[in-house]
Formats: sequence, structure tokens, C-alpha cells
Amino acid sequence: MTDTTALPVRPASFDELTALIGKELGPTDWHDVTQERVNAFADATGDHQWIHIDTERAAAGPLGGTIAHGLYSLSLGPALSATLLRFDGFAHSLNYGYNKVRFPAPVPVGSRIRMRATIRSAEQVGGGIQVTMSQVVEREGSDKPVVVSESVARVVEAGQQP
Repeated sequence: MTDTTALPVRPASFDELTALIGKELGPTDWHDVTQERVNAFADATGDHQWIHIDTERAAAGPLGGTIAHGLYSLSLGPALSATLLRFDGFAHSLNYGYNKVRFPAPVPVGSRIRMRATIRSAEQVGGGIQVTMSQVVEREGSDKPVVVSESVARVVEAGQQP
């Protein structure tokens, strides 16, 4: 049986994955959202909307300061979830995508965010196992999550062909 108290959890079989269904993992450690990180994300994506990078204009705007891109918070999903769940017991794993993504609340620059994750399903599919996981990113001091997503991964057990 996979120990869910020691993070990251490291299942290595279909049975170990299914045993994790419904168990919340986390939270992760806090991640500092800095203006430098938001600016770097804007540069990487070409999304230079003023609410993210213009500190003076944003200070006078509706949110009182700059906010992180919703996609910035979502893009942390793989790194944050890897601190909760690792597929290194499998021959191969990949991020297959997302079924649902919502950004219910903004992330002001200077905030700290962290993630909780829950495996919702693990299904045998051609060439491996499809794992669906809910990921909830919360902001310190807020009752409302900043990202709610349903991620999908594909893993291949050792000895199987992808």
C-alpha cells in the first residue's frame, strides 16, 4: 500500500493508483508570487497586459495592484503536483492535458499560493493508465481558490509498451 502521509506519494502500479482515489494530497509548500516572476511569465508568453506588469497603473486600477496571470498559476501545476505525487515508479509518464480549468479569484502580486490534489480516477487505456486528478490552488488568507482544475496524466507500468 502506498503511504499517503509521506509526500510525495509514489505509486508504482494500477492497484496503488486506484487505492489513492479520493484521498487528498497536500497541501504543498507555499509559492511566493513576485513581480519578477510575473514579468518573466509575461515575457515568456507575450501577455503584457497592464494589470500584470504595470505596477503604477494597476495600483490605481480595480484590484489595487498587479495580479498574476491565471495561466501563471495554472502553469505551476506540474511542479507543485510533483511535490505531492510522483510517477517515478512507472516506466513512463506524461502530462496529457486538462479537462476543466477555472480561475475563481485573482492572485495579487506579493501573495503566496499552494496546491492540494485528489486523484479522481485511474483507468486502463490503450498503452497505459489514464489518471485524472483535481488540483486546487489556494491563496494564503483567502477563502476562495485561485485555480480549480482537472488534470489528466498518462502513465505506463514497468514492462508495458506505451
